[in-house]
Amino acid sequence: MTKNDSSTITAATVVALRNEPEALRLITEKLRVKEMGPADHIRTKHEVKAFLEAGGDLATAERIITRAQARRDLQQAHREELTQRQGQRMTQ
Repeated sequence: MTKNDSSTITAATVVALRNEPEALRLITEKLRVKEMGPADHIRTKHEVKAFLEAGGDLATAERIITRAQARRDLQQAHREELTQRQGQRMTQ
């Protein structure tokens, strides 16, 4: 799966995928949970599972997508900060 494919996930896509046999796996792959930290990965999977069990709507799907993006961005910022610190230590 390319980043371009998963970055275009919409609430309508999430709602459509909830009827698939492996909806949890499909939706979490599209949300790129593996790019998150461990706690955020699990938290997002639980949110998606609750969405599926409750038969969530478009607004709920949009909130899940927004939170997943924020969690990925936070993990990326943290990863960049650690890389930058390691680079500074190497030059000292």
